[in-house]
Amino acid sequence: MLQVSDLHAYYGKSHILQGVSLEVGDNEIVSILGRNGVGRSTTLKAIMGDPAPQGRITFRGKPVAGRSPHEIAHLGIGFVPEERAIFPSLTVEQNLLLGIKRGVENPRWSLEETWKLFPQLKDRANAPGGALSGGEQQMLTICRTLMGNPDLIMIDEPTEGLAPQMVERIGELLQEIAQRGISILLVEQRLVIAMRISHRVYVMGHGQIVFEGTPAELLANEAIRREWLEV
Repeated sequence: MLQVSDLHAYYGKSHILQGVSLEVGDNEIVSILGRNGVGRSTTLKAIMGDPAPQGRITFRGKPVAGRSPHEIAHLGIGFVPEERAIFPSLTVEQNLLLGIKRGVENPRWSLEETWKLFPQLKDRANAPGGALSGGEQQMLTICRTLMGNPDLIMIDEPTEGLAPQMVERIGELLQEIAQRGISILLVEQRLVIAMRISHRVYVMGHGQIVFEGTPAELLANEAIRREWLEV
């Protein structure tokens, strides 16, 4: 589905991504792991076109690099940023409706589906987005992205700052999304969640991929975990 090859990205003169290669298949949950500052979030942003990437990115065989974020979204890639970026003065329902992509036939996600899966959001449908808890805002952001009917959704640190119960709920949501045929590329700091729900994982260090494999293979590789993940 998504293929990234020899991806480079810069912020000013800082060379952040230094030849990143990865792929995400149909119905897969793939996580990018690593310490803060190694380029995980930049990888997602570069795939979406900002910062402008250098390298080869294809999505369902179509070139992605060089397109605007708007064009990339219309190819079928959704992006949930770490900062959530909801509209605090708009209601929950209005935030969701803003995510709808026009002209999509037979969308796999609808407002009714969101209410069914998240009755908690339905109960707050008329509340302003800014009045929601952090966990509810994260649910809202993910569901708003799903309203655009993506084939792949990239999610940056969805459990950051959330209570343990909400962390578990977000993990369940991501599994539910994958079961509905939407692939996920996830950046996640909580290894327990990422290792439990992912089919494959990549570990990043210094702007490069230093490991690729299954969660079981990573658990068995003490040297990689000690050098690139453990504090």
